[in-house]
Amino acid sequence: MSFDMYADEWDTEARVKRAKCISDEIGRVLTREKYETAMEFGCGTGLISFNLLDRFEKATLVDSSTGMIDVLHKKILKYNVDNIEPLHVDVTSQGIQNRTFDAIYSSLVLHHIVGIEDILREFYNLLNEDGELCIVDIDEEDGRFHRKYPEFDGHNGFNHDELRGILESLGYKDIEIRTFYNGEKTFEGEKIDYSLFVLRAQK
Repeated sequence: MSFDMYADEWDTEARVKRAKCISDEIGRVLTREKYETAMEFGCGTGLISFNLLDRFEKATLVDSSTGMIDVLHKKILKYNVDNIEPLHVDVTSQGIQNRTFDAIYSSLVLHHIVGIEDILREFYNLLNEDGELCIVDIDEEDGRFHRKYPEFDGHNGFNHDELRGILESLGYKDIEIRTFYNGEKTFEGEKIDYSLFVLRAQK
């Protein structure tokens, strides 16, 4: 699904509030007080990273949507942020050249990626030794979460044990996965419950 058409109206009150909860959880599970380099994968308009600015000397915010990166550029200028670098690139097809990171994190992006093992392998290669991966995403669900978006062709959340198995096969260690957030959304009058997990792993 294309996010360009949603970019200008992405920062709704509900998303801003949820992003704060997610950012707080990412901040809790990352073990270092300060990271020299970090990358947010699928940054959107920067809602997560703007809550984590003091944890990184420099953060590269990556997204494949031109619209999202355009909105992010405007926010960086508006708030005079100097330790964020936006990068418009599709990591799944192009990769990232000549860069490595002490931390890689993402929020509600992994379920959009068809090749889970491929992207997790790419993250492993992009991490410095002992670097940390932190992912927040949806617990396994029945498909109702994306009912509003008929073009969605990703995953209906993730099973923790299956995800752990993939990470272990790629060489990640000290893997922790747990559910931390319960939310609900409404579509066509139906209340849809969902939950989010946080995953932390080390290279």
